[in-house]
Amino acid sequence: MLALLSLPFICSWFGQVSSSLTPFVLHERRSRSPSGWVLERKHDASAVLPLRFGLTQSNIQNLEEYLYDISDPDSSNFGKHWTPLEVAKTFAPSAESVKVVHEWLIDNGIPKDRLRITPSQGWIEVDATVEEAEHLILADYYVYKHESGQEHIACNEYHLPQHVAPHVEIVTPSVHFDAIIRPTPMNRDTALMKTDITVVNTTYLGVGHCDTQISIDCLRALYDFDYTPIASGRNSYGIVEYTPQSFRQSDMDLFFTNYSISELIGRPPYQVSIDGGYQQTFNQSFDYVGESHLDLQYGMGLVTSKLNVTLYQVGDTVNPNTSFNNFLDALDGSYCNYEGGDDPTVDAIYPDTQAGGYDGPSACGTTKPAAVISTSYGYNEADLTPFYATRQCNEYAKLGLMGVTILYSSGDSGVAGNGQVCLNDDGSQSVNGTRFNPSFPGSCPYVTSVGATQIAAGNSVDDPEVAAARVTASGVFYSGGGFSNVFGIPNYQKDAVATYIKNFKTDNFTTSAYNSSGNSRGFPDVAVNGAAYVVAAEGEFILEWGTSASSPTMGSIIAMINDARLAIGKSTIGFINPTIYSTLFQEAFNDIRSGNNPGCGTEGFTAASGWDPLTGLGTPNFERLKELWLALP
Repeated sequence: MLALLSLPFICSWFGQVSSSLTPFVLHERRSRSPSGWVLERKHDASAVLPLRFGLTQSNIQNLEEYLYDISDPDSSNFGKHWTPLEVAKTFAPSAESVKVVHEWLIDNGIPKDRLRITPSQGWIEVDATVEEAEHLILADYYVYKHESGQEHIACNEYHLPQHVAPHVEIVTPSVHFDAIIRPTPMNRDTALMKTDITVVNTTYLGVGHCDTQISIDCLRALYDFDYTPIASGRNSYGIVEYTPQSFRQSDMDLFFTNYSISELIGRPPYQVSIDGGYQQTFNQSFDYVGESHLDLQYGMGLVTSKLNVTLYQVGDTVNPNTSFNNFLDALDGSYCNYEGGDDPTVDAIYPDTQAGGYDGPSACGTTKPAAVISTSYGYNEADLTPFYATRQCNEYAKLGLMGVTILYSSGDSGVAGNGQVCLNDDGSQSVNGTRFNPSFPGSCPYVTSVGATQIAAGNSVDDPEVAAARVTASGVFYSGGGFSNVFGIPNYQKDAVATYIKNFKTDNFTTSAYNSSGNSRGFPDVAVNGAAYVVAAEGEFILEWGTSASSPTMGSIIAMINDARLAIGKSTIGFINPTIYSTLFQEAFNDIRSGNNPGCGTEGFTAASGWDPLTGLGTPNFERLKELWLALP
């Protein structure tokens, strides 16, 4: 890992003048370069940067309060979701922020005609030379090179005048580095959740063999989940995939034929293309279809043909930076400009001028979000700066305000991060690290994080499940879980976390291995079976493991609860965490009390009575949950 160069604190005369009579203060600092990046050279002073100043959002300090007001089952406003317009108006930057930043830039040598203020007034941008940018924010810009050959422009830290800093949330490009979404097989290091696979020659074995092969019928039996939609015209369920992940209709038909769901044969999901997303056909091997097939075959099969599943297909095949932010832009037009908009050093920017790239404009408020959205991809929390993660986490809260349930898989590496990397004492990541490495977005308190369970060998669907665990020659799979190093503990989780930390005892690691303060977000929130799912791919049946299976299954359950509420004239349930952690809802989950989630040279956390950081509150009982949610306003 390359150590960062220290920033010179000797300011030029121009830099001192640019403070506008107030001293400069540190705004953001990166502790070190992410793994795989090497400093190449000082950036050319005459090169031009797309400098962007994201303005502070109004009322952002009240975001959690607003969300709880409509999500807490004891609130008189439960279920009274906001419109997109209400969300946009509430969090728009103040006129004062626009004025202060605009005047500061003009006072310090940037001509007015070079400044652009977005229509939403969410950010101010200027094409500035490196020399101008360095003087404005007291930073040194360097060119970094990734081991893949990709180059990146960044500084180690930057500063703003004291009177300007409160009005700016982020400056780009600056300290942020790429975090690329790219699915790969089990035994390859990447930034994504991974799924283990095994090819099997058998087909459907029935519910008598759910300990070795999970099917749709196994899941229905496990979670008392037998429901036919009746309000599908008002309901919606979305699953997110990132190109080049794709699906093959012939495999989809093979799966639905095997499970006698004839109504879905020949029927693809309803596809929404975002930023050029499409079903590529240049490679349809398992590496390119495994995730989509797992998500769609079970997501569609569980909600039946009576509810159309929306597939959000995101990104073209040549841009490596397609990110969660690109997807979120399409759902919420205000997010395109929120706190500076997309970061060109982290997110994909469209039009994509590369050969074969998507040359249309970035998707911005182009599609209505589904009532439930499941995503089986994720980063390590340490891959991103705290601000970048917080900015995205706040958008999930905004979607919650609009009545959307957001589900993310919790990870497949136990207490370690993707690629089995752990944290070192200096914050870097390596396979030899000793500190636990939480995942993101599962660690965001405004999403529902889904861990994985399994049926123990020789047991049936009537026996208690255990935390998922699988060790093979190609790798390991343990349900991801732990405690965030970025996000504080949400109110809805305080009692559950306090109880676990008080009772948790271990002799295989110390409290220094994780954030044991009791004041940080714990995850996952719930768990669903994630072991040995039978999936059709490449014309045959294979078994897949992973929390990638658990999240879309949980999404199907929530979608059907929404259907039951909509059928009697009630709202969708939206952000579910305050409700599921309430005392009343504890009885609707099957407590998991066996198993652990090893990683970082330890045995990880241990399942326990009540909530724990590997299976959350436990697995869902659909009928109990439906009855309880139907009783709410």
